[in-house]
Order: sequence, then structure tokens, then C-alpha cells
Amino acid sequence: MTATNTKPLCIIPARGASKRIPRKNIRNFCGKPIIAYSIEAAIGSDLFDHVVVSTDDDEIADVARQFGAEVPFSRPANLSDDHAPTIDVIQHSIRYFSDQGITPAYACCIYATAPFVRQSDLRESYALLTANADMNFCFGVTEYPYPIQRALRVSKAGGVNMVQPEFFSARSQDLEKTFHDAGQFYWGRRQAFLNTHTVISPKTIPFVLPIDTVQDIDDINSWRRAEAMFTALSATPCR
Repeated sequence: MTATNTKPLCIIPARGASKRIPRKNIRNFCGKPIIAYSIEAAIGSDLFDHVVVSTDDDEIADVARQFGAEVPFSRPANLSDDHAPTIDVIQHSIRYFSDQGITPAYACCIYATAPFVRQSDLRESYALLTANADMNFCFGVTEYPYPIQRALRVSKAGGVNMVQPEFFSARSQDLEKTFHDAGQFYWGRRQAFLNTHTVISPKTIPFVLPIDTVQDIDDINSWRRAEAMFTALSATPCR
């Protein structure tokens, strides 16, 4: 018998392999494993019946459970390599719960390396999506700190030129604002997640985050910047 839960499903993808930052998803970030911030924000938001970590790694699973997440399955190998799209991982989790008779109307993916994710942002973005019946998704974005229309490229000869030279004389305040994915959370209607391969579409509503609460963590330098930002925001030195 299938029962539709009133609360959404939270999915935190966290595979074991990480080439640029070894063991990134459970590496210590200012006092605790970085995945703990995502788990705690999800649980603290009181939005979810299930906060699930999708992983292929036993150590990550143990850490996730220590901080209150569920790890009800081991992620299949075909969804655990460098090329597995996040949307496929979300779909796998949704289908797993469907097989258990649990079919919530909404799901949220939170990245494991999102120490700046806030409970209030999760609640407000969820409210934004549910208030817009014609939208399928909502995810966090932030404004580029510099106009992308004035970007430069370096030629093979070592010189520089503008990517869009028509904006050479344009004032910054006259240029269109542009945004990028904040790399924190992705809300969607359950069926929309199952029916698509991307959350970027005209049916997606952006939730704008302050630039000082966003830091993508891809390598050790961005990790260190994130720790410095976290220390500045929390006034607590990282150890």
C-alpha cells in the first residue's frame, strides 16, 4: 500500500571517491565532518520525514548516522563514479522510497559540502516553490561578483582580449545582473525530478542567496577560503 507523506524527502549525495580533496565529504571542516552541516541543517529545518545520505562508502555511512541521517541503502556502483549525474542519484533515492510505499510530493537535494546552508533558506525556498504551482524546481543562486559581460580570455599567444568586446565601454551598473548556481540545495516536485535530467529550465524559480554565504568547494584552495569565510561569519576559529 502506498502512503503519500506530507513532508518532503531530503537526499544528501556523498560518494566515497574524491580526487581533488581526498575523503572530502567527511573531512574536518571547522570542528566536524563537513557533511554534518548539511545533515544538521536538514534535520533542524523540521521540513523532512527522512534525511537520507546516498553513499557507497561505509565510513561516510557511519558518520552520517552519527549526526542523525538515515542510510537505508548502499548506492549502486554505476551511480558512484565521476560521471554519475546528481539527478540520477536523486531519482534512485526517490524510487527506493517509492518501493517502500513512501511517495512524498516534494524532494530536496542538499550537497554534502555545503557548510553555509541555512535552515531558514531551506524553509523559505520550499515555501517559494509550493507557492508557485506552475514551477517544478527551486534552487539557490547567487549574483556574480563582477559583470560577466566584461570577462577576459587569454589567447594562445599569451595576450588578453574581451569575450564580449561590445561591452568595453559599458558602465557596470548598466549591465544585466547574472547569477550562478550556489551549489547548496535543489528543491523539486517528486514527479519533476523523475521526469527530467536537469533542474535548469523556465519552470525553475531561483532563490537568491547573499554572496557572502556561498562558496563552491572544488579544491584545497576553495576549501581554505570556505573555512576563512565560515570563521568570519561565525566568529569561531577553525581548528
